[in-house]
Amino acid sequence: MKVLVTGSAGFIGSAMVLRLLERGDTVIGIDNHNDYYDPALKEARLARFSGHPNYTHLRIDLADRQAIDACFETYKPQRVVNLAAQAGVRYSIENPLAYIDSNIVGFAHILEGCRHHGVEYLVYASSSSVYGANTAMPFSIHQNVDHPLSLYAASKKANELMAHTYSHLYGLSTTGLRFFTVYGPWGRPDMALFKFTKAILEGKPIQVFNHGKHRRDFTYIDDIVEGVIRVLDQPAQPNPNWRGDAPDPGTSMAPWRVYNIGNNRPVELMDYIAALEKALGKTAERELLPLQAGDVPDTYADVDDLVEQFHYKPSTAVEEGIGRFVAWFLDYAK
Repeated sequence: MKVLVTGSAGFIGSAMVLRLLERGDTVIGIDNHNDYYDPALKEARLARFSGHPNYTHLRIDLADRQAIDACFETYKPQRVVNLAAQAGVRYSIENPLAYIDSNIVGFAHILEGCRHHGVEYLVYASSSSVYGANTAMPFSIHQNVDHPLSLYAASKKANELMAHTYSHLYGLSTTGLRFFTVYGPWGRPDMALFKFTKAILEGKPIQVFNHGKHRRDFTYIDDIVEGVIRVLDQPAQPNPNWRGDAPDPGTSMAPWRVYNIGNNRPVELMDYIAALEKALGKTAERELLPLQAGDVPDTYADVDDLVEQFHYKPSTAVEEGIGRFVAWFLDYAK
Protein backbone atom coordinates (compact mmCIF):
# COMPACT_ATOMS: atom_id res chain seq x y z
CA MET A 1 0.00 0.00 0.00
CA LYS A 2 0.90 3.65 -0.23
CA VAL A 3 0.44 5.07 3.29
CA LEU A 4 0.67 8.64 4.55
CA VAL A 5 1.92 8.81 8.16
CA THR A 6 1.75 12.14 9.98
CA GLY A 7 4.07 12.73 12.92
CA SER A 8 6.63 10.49 11.22
CA ALA A 9 9.57 11.87 13.23
CA GLY A 10 7.63 11.40 16.47
CA PHE A 11 7.78 8.56 18.97
CA ILE A 12 4.89 6.43 17.70
CA GLY A 13 5.00 7.75 14.13
CA SER A 14 8.64 6.80 13.51
CA ALA A 15 8.07 3.29 14.89
CA MET A 16 5.04 2.99 12.62
CA VAL A 17 7.01 4.08 9.54
CA LEU A 18 9.72 1.51 10.25
CA ARG A 19 7.18 -1.27 10.51
CA LEU A 20 5.38 -0.28 7.29
CA LEU A 21 8.66 -0.07 5.36
CA GLU A 22 9.79 -3.45 6.71
CA ARG A 23 6.71 -5.12 5.28
CA GLY A 24 7.06 -3.46 1.87
CA ASP A 25 4.68 -0.51 1.95
CA THR A 26 5.48 2.85 0.36
CA VAL A 27 5.37 5.61 2.99
CA ILE A 28 5.02 9.39 2.81
CA GLY A 29 5.89 10.98 6.16
CA ILE A 30 4.87 14.40 7.44
CA ASP A 31 6.37 16.13 10.46
CA ASN A 32 6.83 19.80 11.35
CA HIS A 33 9.89 19.15 13.59
CA ASN A 34 8.74 21.71 16.15
CA ASP A 35 10.66 22.44 19.34
CA TYR A 36 8.09 21.20 21.90
CA TYR A 37 11.01 18.94 22.87
CA ASP A 38 14.58 18.60 21.55
CA PRO A 39 14.34 18.40 17.73
CA ALA A 40 17.63 16.44 17.73
CA LEU A 41 15.73 13.39 18.97
CA LYS A 42 13.31 13.71 16.06
CA GLU A 43 16.22 13.93 13.63
CA ALA A 44 17.78 10.82 15.19
CA ARG A 45 14.52 8.88 14.85
CA LEU A 46 14.17 10.01 11.24
CA ALA A 47 17.76 8.97 10.43
CA ARG A 48 16.75 5.32 10.95
CA PHE A 49 14.78 5.28 7.69
CA SER A 50 15.22 8.61 5.86
CA GLY A 51 17.36 6.98 3.16
CA HIS A 52 14.92 4.15 2.45
CA PRO A 53 13.92 4.02 -1.25
CA ASN A 54 10.22 3.67 -0.37
CA TYR A 55 10.14 6.63 2.01
CA THR A 56 9.47 10.32 1.28
CA HIS A 57 9.71 12.92 4.07
CA LEU A 58 7.89 16.27 4.07
CA ARG A 59 8.67 18.93 6.67
CA ILE A 60 5.29 20.62 6.79
CA ASP A 61 2.72 21.52 9.43
CA LEU A 62 -0.78 20.07 9.59
CA ALA A 63 -2.09 23.61 10.08
CA ASP A 64 -0.71 24.57 6.63
CA ARG A 65 -3.78 23.89 4.53
CA GLN A 66 -2.19 24.40 1.12
CA ALA A 67 0.83 22.23 1.92
CA ILE A 68 -1.35 19.38 3.20
CA ASP A 69 -3.62 19.56 0.16
CA ALA A 70 -0.57 19.55 -2.13
CA CYS A 71 0.74 16.47 -0.33
CA PHE A 72 -2.47 14.54 -0.99
CA GLU A 73 -2.63 15.80 -4.59
CA THR A 74 0.99 14.85 -5.34
CA TYR A 75 1.36 11.50 -3.56
CA LYS A 76 -2.23 10.16 -3.59
CA PRO A 77 -1.99 7.88 -0.54
CA GLN A 78 -4.44 4.97 -0.30
CA ARG A 79 -4.56 5.02 3.50
CA VAL A 80 -3.61 7.56 6.16
CA VAL A 81 -2.32 7.11 9.72
CA ASN A 82 -2.64 10.43 11.60
CA LEU A 83 -0.26 10.39 14.57
CA ALA A 84 0.79 14.05 14.50
CA ALA A 85 -0.60 16.09 17.37
CA GLN A 86 0.35 18.56 20.03
CA ALA A 87 0.74 16.12 22.90
CA GLY A 88 0.80 16.47 26.67
CA VAL A 89 -1.90 17.14 29.25
CA ARG A 90 0.04 19.66 31.34
CA TYR A 91 1.27 21.71 28.38
CA SER A 92 -2.35 22.10 27.23
CA ILE A 93 -3.03 24.05 30.42
CA GLU A 94 -0.20 26.49 29.65
CA ASN A 95 -0.59 26.80 25.89
CA PRO A 96 -4.10 25.71 24.80
CA LEU A 97 -4.03 27.38 21.38
CA ALA A 98 -1.24 25.06 20.21
CA TYR A 99 -3.78 22.23 20.53
CA ILE A 100 -6.37 24.08 18.47
CA ASP A 101 -3.89 24.67 15.63
CA SER A 102 -2.54 21.11 15.45
CA ASN A 103 -5.22 18.84 16.85
CA ILE A 104 -8.34 20.61 15.56
CA VAL A 105 -7.39 22.69 12.50
CA GLY A 106 -4.67 20.25 11.44
CA PHE A 107 -6.96 17.25 11.78
CA ALA A 108 -9.63 19.02 9.70
CA HIS A 109 -7.05 19.44 6.93
CA ILE A 110 -6.29 15.70 7.05
CA LEU A 111 -9.99 14.87 6.84
CA GLU A 112 -10.41 17.20 3.87
CA GLY A 113 -7.38 15.67 2.16
CA CYS A 114 -8.90 12.22 2.60
CA ARG A 115 -12.28 13.40 1.35
CA HIS A 116 -11.07 15.11 -1.82
CA HIS A 117 -8.33 12.68 -2.88
CA GLY A 118 -9.94 9.25 -2.76
CA VAL A 119 -8.37 7.94 0.44
CA GLU A 120 -9.78 4.51 1.37
CA TYR A 121 -9.26 4.62 5.11
CA LEU A 122 -8.07 6.91 7.91
CA VAL A 123 -6.68 5.62 11.20
CA TYR A 124 -5.92 8.30 13.78
CA ALA A 125 -4.55 8.60 17.30
CA SER A 126 -7.03 9.33 20.05
CA SER A 127 -6.12 9.02 23.73
CA SER A 128 -7.12 7.43 27.03
CA SER A 129 -7.40 11.05 28.21
CA VAL A 130 -10.87 11.22 26.63
CA TYR A 131 -12.23 9.22 29.59
CA GLY A 132 -11.62 12.28 31.77
CA ALA A 133 -13.81 12.25 34.88
CA ASN A 134 -14.98 8.66 34.26
CA THR A 135 -14.16 6.36 37.17
CA ALA A 136 -15.82 3.07 36.11
CA MET A 137 -12.92 0.68 35.47
CA PRO A 138 -11.81 -0.68 33.10
CA PHE A 139 -12.52 2.14 30.64
CA SER A 140 -14.72 0.88 27.81
CA ILE A 141 -15.32 2.33 24.35
CA HIS A 142 -19.01 1.77 25.03
CA GLN A 143 -18.98 4.34 27.86
CA ASN A 144 -19.98 7.95 27.35
CA VAL A 145 -16.90 10.24 27.35
CA ASP A 146 -18.26 13.76 27.61
CA HIS A 147 -16.29 15.04 30.62
CA PRO A 148 -12.67 15.71 29.55
CA LEU A 149 -10.32 17.24 32.15
CA SER A 150 -7.89 19.00 29.79
CA LEU A 151 -8.00 20.70 26.40
CA TYR A 152 -5.71 17.95 25.10
CA ALA A 153 -8.39 15.40 26.02
CA ALA A 154 -11.13 17.60 24.54
CA SER A 155 -9.19 17.92 21.27
CA LYS A 156 -8.93 14.13 21.00
CA LYS A 157 -12.64 13.69 21.69
CA ALA A 158 -13.26 16.36 19.04
CA ASN A 159 -11.20 14.33 16.56
CA GLU A 160 -13.47 11.34 17.13
CA LEU A 161 -16.56 13.49 16.52
CA MET A 162 -15.07 15.17 13.44
CA ALA A 163 -14.14 11.80 11.98
CA HIS A 164 -17.68 10.57 12.57
CA THR A 165 -19.18 13.35 10.50
CA TYR A 166 -16.85 12.54 7.58
CA SER A 167 -17.68 8.84 7.87
CA HIS A 168 -21.40 9.69 7.88
CA LEU A 169 -21.45 12.37 5.19
CA TYR A 170 -18.77 11.14 2.78
CA GLY A 171 -18.50 7.42 3.50
CA LEU A 172 -14.86 7.79 4.62
CA SER A 173 -13.89 4.76 6.71
CA THR A 174 -12.25 6.00 9.95
CA THR A 175 -10.94 4.39 13.13
CA GLY A 176 -9.73 6.20 16.25
CA LEU A 177 -7.31 4.44 18.59
CA ARG A 178 -7.28 5.46 22.24
CA PHE A 179 -3.67 4.90 23.28
CA PHE A 180 -2.93 4.20 26.95
CA THR A 181 0.39 5.66 28.26
CA VAL A 182 2.80 4.55 25.53
CA TYR A 183 6.44 4.02 26.53
CA GLY A 184 9.63 2.45 25.16
CA PRO A 185 12.83 3.22 23.22
CA TRP A 186 12.87 6.53 21.32
CA GLY A 187 10.14 7.86 23.66
CA ARG A 188 9.29 11.49 24.35
CA PRO A 189 11.46 13.47 26.83
CA ASP A 190 8.34 15.05 28.40
CA MET A 191 7.03 11.67 29.56
CA ALA A 192 7.62 10.18 32.99
CA LEU A 193 9.91 7.29 32.05
CA PHE A 194 12.35 9.55 30.17
CA LYS A 195 12.30 12.19 32.91
CA PHE A 196 12.70 9.63 35.71
CA THR A 197 15.60 7.84 34.01
CA LYS A 198 17.48 11.06 33.31
CA ALA A 199 16.98 12.36 36.87
CA ILE A 200 18.03 9.09 38.54
CA LEU A 201 21.21 8.87 36.46
CA GLU A 202 22.03 12.49 37.34
CA GLY A 203 21.38 11.88 41.04
CA LYS A 204 18.44 14.30 41.09
CA PRO A 205 15.05 13.72 42.77
CA ILE A 206 12.12 12.58 40.64
CA GLN A 207 8.78 14.34 40.90
CA VAL A 208 6.08 11.82 41.82
CA PHE A 209 2.60 13.31 41.44
CA ASN A 210 -0.51 12.29 43.38
CA HIS A 211 1.95 11.07 46.05
CA GLY A 212 2.61 8.01 43.88
CA LYS A 213 -0.99 6.80 44.00
CA HIS A 214 -1.40 6.75 40.22
CA ARG A 215 -2.21 3.59 38.31
CA ARG A 216 -1.46 3.58 34.60
CA ASP A 217 -2.11 1.05 31.86
CA PHE A 218 1.45 1.38 30.48
CA THR A 219 1.61 0.10 26.90
CA TYR A 220 4.88 -0.78 25.15
CA ILE A 221 5.57 0.87 21.79
CA ASP A 222 5.86 -2.38 19.79
CA ASP A 223 2.45 -3.47 21.10
CA ILE A 224 0.95 -0.15 20.01
CA VAL A 225 2.40 -0.42 16.51
CA GLU A 226 1.19 -4.02 16.11
CA GLY A 227 -2.30 -2.87 17.07
CA VAL A 228 -2.24 0.04 14.61
CA ILE A 229 -1.04 -2.25 11.80
CA ARG A 230 -3.84 -4.74 12.39
CA VAL A 231 -6.44 -1.99 12.45
CA LEU A 232 -4.97 -0.33 9.33
CA ASP A 233 -5.37 -3.58 7.38
CA GLN A 234 -9.07 -3.88 8.20
CA PRO A 235 -11.11 -0.75 7.35
CA ALA A 236 -13.96 0.19 9.69
CA GLN A 237 -17.42 -1.05 8.78
CA PRO A 238 -20.87 0.19 9.88
CA ASN A 239 -22.48 -1.57 12.82
CA PRO A 240 -25.73 -2.99 11.35
CA ASN A 241 -27.21 -3.24 14.86
CA TRP A 242 -26.59 0.40 15.80
CA ARG A 243 -29.74 2.18 17.01
CA GLY A 244 -30.38 5.88 17.36
CA ASP A 245 -32.76 5.33 20.27
CA ALA A 246 -30.03 3.45 22.21
CA PRO A 247 -26.77 4.78 20.70
CA ASP A 248 -23.54 2.83 21.28
CA PRO A 249 -20.68 5.37 21.75
CA GLY A 250 -18.07 2.97 20.35
CA THR A 251 -19.67 2.14 16.98
CA SER A 252 -21.96 3.76 14.40
CA MET A 253 -24.29 3.25 11.48
CA ALA A 254 -21.43 4.91 9.54
CA PRO A 255 -18.06 3.21 8.80
CA TRP A 256 -16.59 4.62 12.03
CA ARG A 257 -15.03 2.91 15.04
CA VAL A 258 -12.95 3.62 18.13
CA TYR A 259 -10.83 1.14 20.09
CA ASN A 260 -8.70 1.12 23.21
CA ILE A 261 -5.11 -0.05 22.91
CA GLY A 262 -3.81 -0.67 26.41
CA ASN A 263 -1.98 -3.39 28.29
CA ASN A 264 -5.19 -4.27 30.20
CA ARG A 265 -3.00 -4.51 33.34
CA PRO A 266 -2.74 -1.22 35.26
CA VAL A 267 0.49 -0.78 37.21
CA GLU A 268 0.99 1.24 40.39
CA LEU A 269 3.32 4.17 39.71
CA MET A 270 5.55 3.15 42.63
CA ASP A 271 5.91 -0.34 41.11
CA TYR A 272 6.79 1.26 37.76
CA ILE A 273 9.51 3.30 39.50
CA ALA A 274 10.76 0.18 41.29
CA ALA A 275 11.12 -1.62 37.94
CA LEU A 276 13.09 1.34 36.61
CA GLU A 277 15.36 1.36 39.69
CA LYS A 278 16.05 -2.33 39.16
CA ALA A 279 16.90 -1.85 35.48
CA LEU A 280 19.23 1.06 36.30
CA GLY A 281 20.73 -0.50 39.42
CA LYS A 282 20.14 2.80 41.23
CA THR A 283 17.63 4.05 43.81
CA ALA A 284 15.51 7.11 43.09
CA GLU A 285 15.08 10.01 45.47
CA ARG A 286 11.37 10.80 45.40
CA GLU A 287 9.70 14.20 45.71
CA LEU A 288 6.04 13.45 46.46
CA LEU A 289 3.63 16.03 45.04
CA PRO A 290 -0.18 16.42 44.78
CA LEU A 291 -2.30 15.44 41.77
CA GLN A 292 -1.72 17.86 38.90
CA ALA A 293 -4.51 19.80 37.21
CA GLY A 294 -5.84 17.88 34.22
CA ASP A 295 -4.46 14.52 35.35
CA VAL A 296 -6.61 11.49 36.15
CA PRO A 297 -5.63 9.17 39.03
CA ASP A 298 -5.99 5.87 37.17
CA THR A 299 -6.26 4.42 33.66
CA TYR A 300 -7.24 0.86 32.79
CA ALA A 301 -8.22 -0.25 29.28
CA ASP A 302 -10.97 -2.67 28.35
CA VAL A 303 -9.55 -4.15 25.12
CA ASP A 304 -12.21 -6.83 24.51
CA ASP A 305 -13.29 -5.32 21.18
CA LEU A 306 -9.68 -5.22 19.92
CA VAL A 307 -9.17 -8.85 20.95
CA GLU A 308 -12.44 -10.01 19.42
CA GLN A 309 -12.16 -8.19 16.10
CA PHE A 310 -8.39 -8.20 15.48
CA HIS A 311 -7.29 -11.21 17.56
CA TYR A 312 -4.74 -9.04 19.27
CA LYS A 313 -3.91 -7.92 22.79
CA PRO A 314 -0.81 -6.02 23.99
CA SER A 315 1.43 -8.41 25.93
CA THR A 316 4.78 -6.82 26.87
CA ALA A 317 5.33 -6.84 30.64
CA VAL A 318 6.38 -3.52 32.18
CA GLU A 319 9.65 -4.96 33.54
CA GLU A 320 10.63 -6.13 30.05
CA GLY A 321 9.62 -2.87 28.36
CA ILE A 322 11.46 -0.72 30.90
CA GLY A 323 14.57 -2.86 30.49
CA ARG A 324 14.52 -2.23 26.74
CA PHE A 325 14.01 1.49 27.27
CA VAL A 326 16.93 1.74 29.71
CA ALA A 327 19.25 -0.13 27.29
CA TRP A 328 18.26 2.30 24.53
CA PHE A 329 18.56 5.39 26.76
CA LEU A 330 22.06 4.49 27.98
CA ASP A 331 23.20 4.05 24.38
CA TYR A 332 21.43 7.17 23.03
CA ALA A 333 22.49 9.48 25.88
CA LYS A 334 25.99 7.97 26.02
